[in-house]
Amino acid sequence: METTTPTRTVRVRRLGTTSYADALALQSELVSRRRAREVVDTLLLLEHPHVITLGSGSHDENVLVSPEERAARGIELFETGRGGDVTYHGPGQLVGYPILDLKPDRCDLHRYLRDLEEMLIGVLAEFGLRGERKEGLTGVWVDDRKLAAIGVRVSSGWITSHGFALNVSTDLSYFGTIVPCGIRSHGVGSISSELGRPVAMADVEAAAVRSFERVFGAVARPD
Repeated sequence: METTTPTRTVRVRRLGTTSYADALALQSELVSRRRAREVVDTLLLLEHPHVITLGSGSHDENVLVSPEERAARGIELFETGRGGDVTYHGPGQLVGYPILDLKPDRCDLHRYLRDLEEMLIGVLAEFGLRGERKEGLTGVWVDDRKLAAIGVRVSSGWITSHGFALNVSTDLSYFGTIVPCGIRSHGVGSISSELGRPVAMADVEAAAVRSFERVFGAVARPD
C-alpha cells in the first residue's frame, strides 16, 4: 500500500465505553475548538452502549423495533447531524470520530469518504481479511457482509465530525432491530465472526491508528 508523507499531527483519544450523548457533546466542543485552532486534529476511539442512530437520510421504516421493545432491550435512539440512514452501535464495535480540519488540500467530501473506507480496508488487511467497497454504497464489506459503516458531517470551515463504526466482536443479533444503513440486500459481519475467534479491541484500535496515519498522512500522538 502506498504511504503518504506525514503532513499533520493527530491526537488520539481512547475513551472506552462512552454514551452517545456524551460523545455528541464532546464532538461539538472539539469541532468549535478545532475551527478556532485551539486544538489539533483529533481521533476519538470508543465503544457505545446499545444505541440506534438516525442520519439525515434515514427512513422510519428502517427501525424495526417499537419504543417499548427498545426500552426492554436497553437500546437508546438518537437523531444525529451526520449523513446516511439508520445505524446501530453497541459493545464490541470500534467507533471512530475524526475531528479534522480538511483545509487546505483535502476539501473534498467524496475523497474523505473514500479515505475512510481505505483506512478501514487497511485495518481488515492486518487481520487477514479482504475488505471491499460496493459500487454506489458507502462502507466496507467482506463478500456480502458489511463490517464497517460510515456516516460523517463536515461543518463550516471543513471541520469533520462523526465517522465510522467497525464491528469487532459485536453481537450481530442487534442488527435485527434495524435495516442497516437502509440496505436490505446485504448482511452484516464482524472481524471475530469472519475469523471464527475472539479479537481484542485494543489490537483493532492499534491497527486503526496505524492505518489512519498511513491514509491521512498523519503522525498520531497519544492522549
